[in-house]
Amino acid sequence: MAKQSKLRLGIVGIGNMGKSHIANIVNGSVPSVELTAICDSDAAALKAYPDYAHYDDSKKMIRSGEVDAILVATPHYDHTTIGIDGLKAGLHVLVEKPLAVHKADAERMIAAYNKRPNKKQQFGAMFNQRTDRRYQKIKELVESGEIGELQRVNWIITTWYRTQTYYNSGGWRATWAGEGGGVLLNQCPHQLDLIQWLCGKPSKVNATIGIGKYHDIEVEDEVTAFLEYPNGATGVFITSTGEAPGTNRLEIVGTKGKLVADGPGLTFWRNRETTDKHLATSPNGFGTPECWKCDVPVGGGGGQHSEILENFAQACLGKAKLMAPAVEGINGVELACAMLYSGFTGKPVDLPMNGAVYERHLKKLIKDAAAKPKRRKAKAKTKKAASSDFDNSF
Repeated sequence: MAKQSKLRLGIVGIGNMGKSHIANIVNGSVPSVELTAICDSDAAALKAYPDYAHYDDSKKMIRSGEVDAILVATPHYDHTTIGIDGLKAGLHVLVEKPLAVHKADAERMIAAYNKRPNKKQQFGAMFNQRTDRRYQKIKELVESGEIGELQRVNWIITTWYRTQTYYNSGGWRATWAGEGGGVLLNQCPHQLDLIQWLCGKPSKVNATIGIGKYHDIEVEDEVTAFLEYPNGATGVFITSTGEAPGTNRLEIVGTKGKLVADGPGLTFWRNRETTDKHLATSPNGFGTPECWKCDVPVGGGGGQHSEILENFAQACLGKAKLMAPAVEGINGVELACAMLYSGFTGKPVDLPMNGAVYERHLKKLIKDAAAKPKRRKAKAKTKKAASSDFDNSF
């Protein structure tokens, strides 16, 4: 029997990202995928694509026999229920960012994957920034020991500036009930994934958050988090949707030098002698190790969404290993939850954190927000947004 050459894919959620994935498949950027079905609660969104089977209910599509895999590009909270349903039904599942709104939901998805009926099932996350050659090079340099032992990481990512008009564009947007958070849940999942992918998970998080600091919203629009790592290294993560002009600068410092990603390039400030050895043995009280500035070749931004989807399809067909396993997606989700919980409680949070504790806290935030007068007039027609209304493109 001939091996399957293409993965039959169904996309759940035809919003901005769903449409983008369809375009990538149609233009040939994902050669191992055959789009066979699409699903959305908005009939108008489906009509724009007459060449595929239409479903208004993901459960029906998952059990239709027309798809081998689903790509979940719906509002955040639906990632969990639809993802688990697909896994239980034996399908391969790829989930848009974030994997889930909070850690407890991510744990539920991973538990379903661990109990999957077909052990060949693939469970991936749409962490397209992992395809960026610069971040791949940073990971290579860190893991190979080229920068020495990790001492410090600092990421300022404030290029997420948004206006009040952006937040007013839907009643679900920037709400605890609709998105589950603000800048950390909507804009920063990629950076939260990357910082743990590159440097490992911190052991403690201490954060200050701004709730509606710059906008009339009920969620966070500014975060400054202090990270502590098991080896004593420290980190700072700063993000905001109310700062202009914004900055996107990543520094990773080790005993052998410093990596700086600021703009399109990557610079490695390489020490000839490690700092721990130099500071212990140098006869000069003020001297520093000899340092070379090295411009590291990185080779472009990678294939982004198309590359992740093609890799997912190849993995499902048994031809490749997943670049972005969804089981790793819990790490970024946990960082977001820890930052928010630390900000609300004013106390540091040890990792791993208790997912159930934060879930209870989030439910209280939703309940308290519902009891307050509406902060603004929403343009959304219904309380729960259709997936076609949901902007999952940041």
